[in-house]
Amino acid sequence: MRNILLCLSFLTPFLLCSQINISGKIIDQSTNNPLPFATIKTNHSDYALSDSTGEFSIHCQELPLKITVSYIGYITKNLTIASADIDKIEFYLTPKTEKLDPIEIDSDGNIASKIIRKAIRKRPLNNPKSKLNSYSYKTYNKFKITGKNKGKLESKDTADVDIEHIFNETHSFLSEKISEYQYLKNKGEKETILATRMTGFEEPVYNVLGIKIQSNTLYEEDYTILDNKYAGPLSKRAIKNYYFKILDTTKGKRPAYVILFQPRRSKRVASLEGVLYLDMETLAIQKAIAEVRGELNIMATHNYHYYEEQNLWFPSNQEVSIQSGKGRQKVALFGGRISIGRLGNTKKTSKENNGFLISKTDYFDITLNPPIQLSAKRAAIEIHPEASNRPDTYWEQYRTSEITEKDENSFPVIADIVKKQNIEHKIRVIQNFNLGYYPLSIINFDLTYPIKYNNYEGLRLGIGMLSNEKLSKRFRIEGYLTYGFRDNAFKYGVGTGILLNKDARTWLNFNYTDDLSEVGSFLYLTDRRVYSLFEPRLVNIDFYYKHQTWSSSLQYQILPKLLSEAQISLGDIYQTGGYRYVKNNIAHSSYKLAESTIAIRWSPFSEFLKTPDGYREVQEGFPKITAQYTQAYKGVLNSDFQYAKFGIKAEYTINRLNESSTSFLLEGNLASGDVPLTHLYHAYPNAPTKETIMQRFSVAGRSSFETMYFSEFFSNKLASLQIRHTLKPFKITSWLKPELSFINRYAIGDVDNIEDHQGIEFKSLKHGYQESGIEINKLFAGFGLSFSYRYGAYHLPNFGDNIAFKFTFYLKL
Repeated sequence: MRNILLCLSFLTPFLLCSQINISGKIIDQSTNNPLPFATIKTNHSDYALSDSTGEFSIHCQELPLKITVSYIGYITKNLTIASADIDKIEFYLTPKTEKLDPIEIDSDGNIASKIIRKAIRKRPLNNPKSKLNSYSYKTYNKFKITGKNKGKLESKDTADVDIEHIFNETHSFLSEKISEYQYLKNKGEKETILATRMTGFEEPVYNVLGIKIQSNTLYEEDYTILDNKYAGPLSKRAIKNYYFKILDTTKGKRPAYVILFQPRRSKRVASLEGVLYLDMETLAIQKAIAEVRGELNIMATHNYHYYEEQNLWFPSNQEVSIQSGKGRQKVALFGGRISIGRLGNTKKTSKENNGFLISKTDYFDITLNPPIQLSAKRAAIEIHPEASNRPDTYWEQYRTSEITEKDENSFPVIADIVKKQNIEHKIRVIQNFNLGYYPLSIINFDLTYPIKYNNYEGLRLGIGMLSNEKLSKRFRIEGYLTYGFRDNAFKYGVGTGILLNKDARTWLNFNYTDDLSEVGSFLYLTDRRVYSLFEPRLVNIDFYYKHQTWSSSLQYQILPKLLSEAQISLGDIYQTGGYRYVKNNIAHSSYKLAESTIAIRWSPFSEFLKTPDGYREVQEGFPKITAQYTQAYKGVLNSDFQYAKFGIKAEYTINRLNESSTSFLLEGNLASGDVPLTHLYHAYPNAPTKETIMQRFSVAGRSSFETMYFSEFFSNKLASLQIRHTLKPFKITSWLKPELSFINRYAIGDVDNIEDHQGIEFKSLKHGYQESGIEINKLFAGFGLSFSYRYGAYHLPNFGDNIAFKFTFYLKL
């Protein structure tokens, strides 16, 4: 138990220690007005900025403490604090007698707004990505999460180490990274990670490398901090999102306006506040400071260097720091529930807990407009094969930030703890769990098989497995075995795969399956990689067919953004009910099908990280387009029918800065030829055929028609559209943030030669199907409620038959 608590403490460090908190306010002595974004530093290298009201808070470990307060245009003030018995300090700063270059400033801020509008229009001339044809540079990044404790512990035994020792003499997490960036207009930017190391881990944790800690520019529409997006202060929407005011001007060879920006709609849009230093001549950014205050207090800085030949300000360094705020928000780095730091207080009134995250990046070897060639097949981020094996001499050659004694202590101490507490395995478990597997030694257990339920098999228990890289990196075996307690039958599948090309992740697979499939279902081969912990619709399915299928497939990553799979199969089909397909006056209840299928999945606006294990999507972009074509061959290996099937779907999601979102799912299906009902299409109905609303109460699906009854409609031509609009979560408590979604679903289709399908009654969708509903999600442990109503051409006479009332289940691990 002690080991478990230690591991959890390491991964989610609440730093319950004694600290001194100094708070105060910065004030203009001549006007008594607060001074926003003044810089506060201590002699212990701690620093902070005053907020928009001049308020600040800074932590220290010991007294006496020397504080330095500086502000452009004012005399710097120093103060030594010897006692902790001070509630709040007021710093009155005196304007400098030597005036800066004067400019006219309107009291209502119109001049500042005009300057910003002009700066926005001149973005193409100031943004390196639009002004330059190419550039390249290297960066050194140091990223750490740490805590500052007062006490120290004598014990050095890492097998029984106290968490206090970890944070006194080491960081809870520290990583270093050296990268090379190359940019070519119309081809985008590529990052090559030349060197990387992380405390405690021999191999890098790729989830961390894919996180966008901080945007490298403020010229884009959105600004990103730890994958959270904020409105850019120079975006096209900047005037709507921000209020601007000129604070000052600077002197020197390249004088600048110092412009304050504050959110106009902070409750509606994720906004920043801070200051921009804009070159008076070009209106380019010379320096920027941005802040977010809330559950976490975030401060980001950007500094630029002027290149006279190109008349361009190019980044020179940047930094982001995150400290505890009003809440208890986690900073999750490894995926799932394993987080490396919880930067927040356990109590709102606590002043003792101070988690601290800082990421600093220095730019060097900058070359503007060099000759560069970038391949279209590249990933956005690639890892050099020797990145995790660089010697100390390599790091010393490129390191721009000093490695302190505390930094060095982090690696061996935490490495020992990671090993003894088996933390790498725990991270591996979480990451594989999100893909549907649980790793154990040389195999991964497939989580889609252990327990299921449906209306045909009843309770379905099973076990599945897939070998992992510990057995072989070039060969895999897989299999599963299940048993249905209502139909009293075993089902199973076995398969093997051979890796033909490591870079393209090309696998040649061979499989045999003896199982059930739902009548009318259409599954895309490339969606095998899309795992859902729980697909509630499966509970209600009662119309299946049996099949015994031999198949061989070739998986090939054509491009990072283009995944493909081709398959040939031969299957024997048997009915579980009384269905018969009549063709040429012959009724077929069983038949043989020989098919070939090709499928692609295209994610044109997603960003991918290339690792030794393949490609990982690190930034999701839309639309995502999936297409699949299947051809059946009559007479080939005694196959009974010939037909062609085509399906295409497009997914698009708009994620807004106000935390609302709208998603669209558009799908079209077409089948021609001699197609039995088993291989036609349905619109994924999810209403059990029961008399009352409460008898139909179950769990809503992800993208199913909740009021459409099972086996009510089948089509060989089908089109559907689903629209979901989700409002900003309602924050009731720190753990209860329900989401309200409005949903509309439409489907239209038709079926040819309906008389050929005997033994079952169904209708076509030629008049168009419509349903609308609402969902209140994440009420408790991922569960919520949904209500849907069916209307239009297929509205039923009994009002209650048009209603679906169900649970929802959305759990993000």
